[in-house]
Amino acid sequence: MLPRLRRMLVSSLLVLHFVSAFALTTFQPKSVTSCSHRISFRLNKIRTSTGLLYSPQNKIDGDTSQANEIPSSSRAQRKAGERAKKQKRQNSATRNKTKLESDHPEAILKRQQKKKQQQNPKKFEVGGGSKSKRKHNFTERKAFLLASEKENDEFDVNMDDLRENNRLTNTNFHPINGSDALERSIHEHKLHSQSVGKLDASTTADEVVKAIKRAQNLHDLHDIREIAHFLLEEVGPNFAYGYRGSLLSRLAVASLHLNNHDIAIRCITERRINHRATMIPLESSAIVRGLLRCRYTEEAWEVLEDELSLPLEGWVAFSSVSKHDMGDASTKSTNEEDLLHEENTRRQLEVRDRLIHRARSIASIASRHFYEDEPGAGMNAMKKLNEMGKIVNEAGLTSEEIGMPWERIVKGAAMCESKRRSGKWEDENSSEDPSTWPCNIVYSVLDAMISFPPENRDVTFEALCNALVRRTVFVTGAVDMKGCPEADRGEVAFIGRSNVGKSSLVNMLTNRKSLAFTSKTPGKTQQFNYFAVNDKPDLERQIRFGDEVPGTKDLDAFYIVDLPGFGFAKVPQKQRQQWSDFMDEYLQYRATLRVVFHLIDARHGPTEEDGKIMQRVGRLLGNQQNRAKYVVILTKADKNVKGATLEKNPGKVTKSVLSKVVETMNTNRVGYAPIVLTSAETKLGRDEVWKYLRLAAEF
Repeated sequence: MLPRLRRMLVSSLLVLHFVSAFALTTFQPKSVTSCSHRISFRLNKIRTSTGLLYSPQNKIDGDTSQANEIPSSSRAQRKAGERAKKQKRQNSATRNKTKLESDHPEAILKRQQKKKQQQNPKKFEVGGGSKSKRKHNFTERKAFLLASEKENDEFDVNMDDLRENNRLTNTNFHPINGSDALERSIHEHKLHSQSVGKLDASTTADEVVKAIKRAQNLHDLHDIREIAHFLLEEVGPNFAYGYRGSLLSRLAVASLHLNNHDIAIRCITERRINHRATMIPLESSAIVRGLLRCRYTEEAWEVLEDELSLPLEGWVAFSSVSKHDMGDASTKSTNEEDLLHEENTRRQLEVRDRLIHRARSIASIASRHFYEDEPGAGMNAMKKLNEMGKIVNEAGLTSEEIGMPWERIVKGAAMCESKRRSGKWEDENSSEDPSTWPCNIVYSVLDAMISFPPENRDVTFEALCNALVRRTVFVTGAVDMKGCPEADRGEVAFIGRSNVGKSSLVNMLTNRKSLAFTSKTPGKTQQFNYFAVNDKPDLERQIRFGDEVPGTKDLDAFYIVDLPGFGFAKVPQKQRQQWSDFMDEYLQYRATLRVVFHLIDARHGPTEEDGKIMQRVGRLLGNQQNRAKYVVILTKADKNVKGATLEKNPGKVTKSVLSKVVETMNTNRVGYAPIVLTSAETKLGRDEVWKYLRLAAEF
C-alpha cells in the first residue's frame, strides 16, 4: 500500500510541474527559465526528503523496481561543470608544483626561467625586450666562467698544463684505439632525455645529435658527460659510417656552451687526430666561436690556422686536376673530361667554403677583441682579413656569399676609438700601445672592407661615417691664399667642371644632407669652401660669435675643400682667370694638400676643360705625388643604367667613355692616377673614396 501511495504522489507532482511550465511559457515567456529552475529545485527537494530520489539504498522491500531518475536542471548542471573544472585546475596546479620542485632538468630550467621573469618582468612582457639588441657584459661573463670551472667533472684537467704540453696539436695523444673499441662491448649510458633515454650499440647518429642538442638547451651536464663517455671511450672512429667526427664537433660546441672546457678539448683533439679528412669548415667555425665565448683566444687562433688555413697563391691553378692525378679510374672511363670537371669543381667549392668560414671566424675574433677593449688584437685580426682579401676576390666570392658582419665590427672599433679619445690607454702600465695605432682605429676596419668584395649597404656605411665623421662645420670661403685657414691638418680638394656633382659627392661621403650646397644651376660654388671635419666641439660658435671655445681638434681632423666649378659657369672671364691663378698657387704651394679629386661625368667623359685641369695637375704635381695624390672620379654612374638601385646595378661606365678618359690622362701625363666609379644616388664607390680621404686624416 505504501509504495503505491508514493508513486501516486510523485505522479501528481509531475503533472503539476508540467502544467505550471506550460502556463508560464504561454503567458510569461521572459520568466520561464527562472520559474522552471525554482520548480525543479523544489521538486528535487521534496523527492530527496521523501526518499524518492534514486540511490543504491532506495530499494523497497519486496519490490525490485527502482525510482525513475529525473535529470537535474540546466543551472545545476552548469554549476556542477564549473565545480569540476575548478577541481581539475587545482589538481593540475598541484601536479605542476610537485613537478617543478623535483630535480628533473626540465624542472630546474623552468625554475630558472621563472626566477628571471620575476627579477626582470619588463623583459618578458608582450613586445618587450624582443627588439632590444644584445649587450656585451664580458665582466660578468668572465666571473661566471671562472666560477663554473670549479664544478667540472672527472674530465677536469689543468688548462695551464694543456697549453704547456700543446695538447691541441699533439698528434701523439690517442685516447682510444678504434679497433679495440669495436672488439669490446659498448656499455649502456642512461640519459635524462625522454626521446633518447640511453646510448648503446644500437644508437644512431641522429639520436646522438638529438641528445646533444637537448643537453645543450637544458644545460644538462649529466647527459653531456654520458655522451662524452660514449663518443670518446666506447665507440671507434668508424661509428655511424664515419660521422663520429661531426658528432665530436657538436659535442665540443655544446661542452663549451656549458663551460665544460676539458671535454671540448678532448673532442677537438680526437677529431683532429682521427677525423681530419672529414673536417667541415662549418664545424671548425662553430668551434672557433665556442672557444671565443669561453675567452680562449689563443686556442681559437690555433684551430683557425690549422683547420681553416689559407690556400696558397694561385690556388686556382693548383686546384685543377689532370688525368694523371685521376689514376686508372679516369683512364678507363669513357667520359674523362666530365670526371675531371667534377673533381675541379669539388676542389674549388671546398676552398671557397673554407675561405667563407675563415673570414667569418676572423670577424668573430676581431669583434670579440674590440668589444672587450683590446683594440690592438682587434686590429691584428683586421690585418689578417686584409691579407686574405686578394684571395677572396680571386675566388670570385660575393659579399652576399661571405656575409661579413662589418656593421658590428665598425661599431666595436668606434667604441674603442671613443675610449681612446677619453684617454683610456694613456697610462704607462697599460698593455696597449696607442703610439703604433692609426689616427682612427676604424681605419683598420676600412682597409679590410675595401680589400673584400664591395657590400654597399647603407647601415654599414652609416656606422662607418658616424665613426669617421663626428663633427663637420663650414669654416670659411677663400678667394685667394690669404683667405685660407691655418695649415695645421691635411686637406682634400674636389675639383671639376660645373654641375659635375662635387657638392653631392661631398654630402654622400660625409653622410650629410646639406653640408655642401647643391643646385641644378651651374656655377653656384663661387669660392674655395673649407669644411672642417672632426675639429673641436662648439667650433661653429667660435666662428660665428667669436667666443673662445676650449678644446683641441681630434687626431683624425682634416679639411674638405670644395673648389669652384669650371666650364660653363655663368661668371665673368676676369673671375675665371682669378680662379685659375688661385688654383695654380693652391696646388703648388699648399703644403697640407694630400689628395686632389678630379670629378668627370661618367656619361660624357672628359671635356676640353677637364683636359686643361689634367694638364695643370700633371705640370704642378707630376713630381710631387708623395705630397699630394691625384685621383680621377667618374660621377653619375647610375645614369648609365636603367633602374639603378643600391642592391642591383648601382652604376657603370661604357667602354668608349673609359677609353677616352684613359687616353686623355695619358696625353696629359697623369696616366698613373687611379680611377674610381661613383654615384651619389646609389652610393656607389664611397668606400673606395674613403681610402684616399684617410691620407688627409693621417697628416
